[in-house]
Amino acid sequence: MSDRPIQGAGLGLRRTMASQLSEATPDGIDFLEVAPENWIGLGGRFAKQLRSITERTPLITHGLSLSIGGPAPLDEDLVIAVKDFLAEHNATIYSEHLSYTNDGGQLYDLLPMPFTEEAVHYTASRVRRVQDILGRQIALENVSYYTTPSRQLSEIEFITAVLEAADCKLLLDVNNVYVNSVNHQYDPMAFIKAMPADRVSYLHVAGHYYEDDGLIVDTHGADIIDPVWTLLEQTYELIGAKPTLLERDFNIPDIDVLMLELNRIRQYQGANANKDHAAA
Repeated sequence: MSDRPIQGAGLGLRRTMASQLSEATPDGIDFLEVAPENWIGLGGRFAKQLRSITERTPLITHGLSLSIGGPAPLDEDLVIAVKDFLAEHNATIYSEHLSYTNDGGQLYDLLPMPFTEEAVHYTASRVRRVQDILGRQIALENVSYYTTPSRQLSEIEFITAVLEAADCKLLLDVNNVYVNSVNHQYDPMAFIKAMPADRVSYLHVAGHYYEDDGLIVDTHGADIIDPVWTLLEQTYELIGAKPTLLERDFNIPDIDVLMLELNRIRQYQGANANKDHAAA
């Protein structure tokens, strides 16, 4: 387990940033997040750059392909590789999506879970197995979704039941809450109030895209909009200034531009510093 608990504002590390950040990490980037699958087994220049970065900047990991809720057998070889990666880079957190991506082959999308008791118990058992292998708790992210295969439970009931049954942490994605609240017409702050604050490991925030018909698609390819900023600030007021990760997956501007959003995160965190708790 890492001895570097994260705090403050972090940035999703993409390979296009690796060269610049391997030279120096700008003030205001308190931690970095990577998808371990994109770096495990990587050698050469990128491996050296990552090692240079993680020697001075705390790292967390956010998986893409564990498919924790999927029908295919759990990929325990991947979990073991992730465990080695976490140890190698002294990574504080391993998180994944409360979703699935694999049905005998990678589907390269986050597919929606059925909100059922059966899915709760199935998913929680797989999470517990992952935690047994890793020797630590993981965090699950509330995902954006556009349909529901089956609904016996509400989204809130489903998420909280999985967290409780698995005894794992929550990666609270504020942008996903907003996206879902518009697409499925609910109060985003009521959703956040219903989440177990004591299980929140850290937050995600990002931009999204509006389709012509009004549907919002979670893209991580645009600037954060004002309603999401407001929701983030209200979240800090409610649960404290949790560590927060800025995601940007494409249309990536220069680091100096990303720093404007990171600095805004830090500004809101500072206003709620008396409630601040570092993630463990």
